[in-house]
Amino acid sequence: MQSIYALIQSKNTDMQKEEKFLTVSMENMYNLYVTLLNLIIAVQKLAEDQLLISQKKYLATEAEKNPNKKFINNEILQYLKENTLLQNITKERRLTDWDLEEDYVKLIYKEILESPVYEEYMKTEKSSFAEDKDLIIEIFKTIIAPNDKLYEYIEDNRLTWVDDLPLVNTLILKIFKKLKPEPPENYFTPKLFKDMDDKEFSRNLFRKTILNDEKFQEEIIGKTPNWDAERITEIDSILLKMAICEFHKFPSIPVKVTINEYLEIAKEYSTPKSSIFINGVLDKLVKDYTTNNSLNKSGRGLM
Repeated sequence: MQSIYALIQSKNTDMQKEEKFLTVSMENMYNLYVTLLNLIIAVQKLAEDQLLISQKKYLATEAEKNPNKKFINNEILQYLKENTLLQNITKERRLTDWDLEEDYVKLIYKEILESPVYEEYMKTEKSSFAEDKDLIIEIFKTIIAPNDKLYEYIEDNRLTWVDDLPLVNTLILKIFKKLKPEPPENYFTPKLFKDMDDKEFSRNLFRKTILNDEKFQEEIIGKTPNWDAERITEIDSILLKMAICEFHKFPSIPVKVTINEYLEIAKEYSTPKSSIFINGVLDKLVKDYTTNNSLNKSGRGLM
């Protein structure tokens, strides 16, 4: 979706370069995803180190000698910290070593310590999985994701990540929200593609959506007469074009599957009312396609 947006804006007509851009873009997004997870791990490590330092003070207080370890023992933080797959991917991709960017880790940790959600969480020493998960979701949503200094760091050091940041932040929140106790080791390290067929499907969808951009745009305008093209968000427009592409260019995908898929994506990545808008437009289009017998579906796609 992000790749299609970037290429439509650039008006690039070199398909080979565009497909290469798709691959690079997806790899960059994955790198950003892993880097942000590692930032969370670095915060846990800093918290643990500071507790140990406090305990070793010559004149340590009773609270420092026997600190509340609830945060550093947070179950979700432990899952991330102990994830060897995540560690291996970080090394293989040579991603940011937050030990070398400690100022940003300290900044995030300081904001966590000063937050009401942390203060409430630390009122007790015992916690449940649900409480641990809620804390990490809230910390990521209210402290890490909107952090201006972190944004500036990414902008200065990895400019290509800036456009991907909102999408990756949403993905991380989605993964945390769906997390269950004792997840498989690969839970936090999903593959970019399930298999070669999935990779080829992504390329074909990308290619065919780009090549038919103007045609699909006309179809959208035809079904939104009361809307100026400028009032339709870029993400909604792209999601509609991708759905139309699946309707026409992928015979084996059932119409209902396409509609449900893009409604879910809209709920996750676009505005609160986007799914309602997209559902209305797609419903009108499908009715027209059915009347005109222009839906190219066969086999499983007829379901």
